[in-house]
Amino acid sequence: MDTFRALMAHQTGDRITTAVETLRLSDLPPGEVTIRVLYSSVNFKDSLALTPGGGVVRNYPVVPGIDLTGEVVESRSPEFQPGDRVLAHGYQIGTGHHGGYAEYARLPADQVVPLGTLSPRDGAAIGTAGFTAAMSVHALIDWGVGTDAGPVVVTGASGGVGSISVDLLAAAGYHVVASTGKPHAAGQLKTLGAADVIGRLPADPDAKPRPLAKARWAAGVDCVGGATLADVLSSVAYGGAVACSGLTGGAELRTTVMPFILRGIALLGMESVQMPIGPRRDLWARLGDAMRPRHLE
Repeated sequence: MDTFRALMAHQTGDRITTAVETLRLSDLPPGEVTIRVLYSSVNFKDSLALTPGGGVVRNYPVVPGIDLTGEVVESRSPEFQPGDRVLAHGYQIGTGHHGGYAEYARLPADQVVPLGTLSPRDGAAIGTAGFTAAMSVHALIDWGVGTDAGPVVVTGASGGVGSISVDLLAAAGYHVVASTGKPHAAGQLKTLGAADVIGRLPADPDAKPRPLAKARWAAGVDCVGGATLADVLSSVAYGGAVACSGLTGGAELRTTVMPFILRGIALLGMESVQMPIGPRRDLWARLGDAMRPRHLE
């Protein structure tokens, strides 16, 4: 196929417009692996790419879609052959390099991940959010948080990263407490494996934050940031850790050194965009095996 359809985003002044356009394979950017795209998920970063002043795209026009799964149709890399099922996410895909909202994509081989036992649909269902959740859970396990250490709180639990974190943590044997501002999501979170569902943290948003509160959590996965993250940090027990990946609650973090120097806790930042391809492929292999989410349907 010499031509294909793609959703193209253009910037004109302070406006960003989109249209489905017909492109040629020669319009694709450089790369060793050409992929027939089967799925691409929708992420918050994709909406920013289409928002004036969103800050994630430097130069338009661009095909959005920060992740994709599909089938290799052409490869100049010995690592991949036509017919291989693959996925890709992160780097500049969908922000500085044409992404997944197209019928075809072309990428450098060192940004492509074999799908292994995962189907293209399941790989897309996990997507960037699920991968970030897996990073978070893996980080807590590596830190040494055992399943017998106590409850692990997940904030923003009804979102993409949060819900898969609940699933993965529960499957690994942790007592998961899901924090959400959406009471109607309680049933779904219980189905995913949450032992308890609570409201947003802090429970009293108007209360003065405490530098060090009563220890409630062995660890946490925070998908919110802001006051929520500060509240969780003040309540983590000695030697615990919080894996942080979100800022929907704000980028400002008002806390003190107290939880770190008196309880020896850690704040672990989760960043998947620039993760080297080796660890990226290793974690995806685990997502297709021992860490496979139980509720992909």
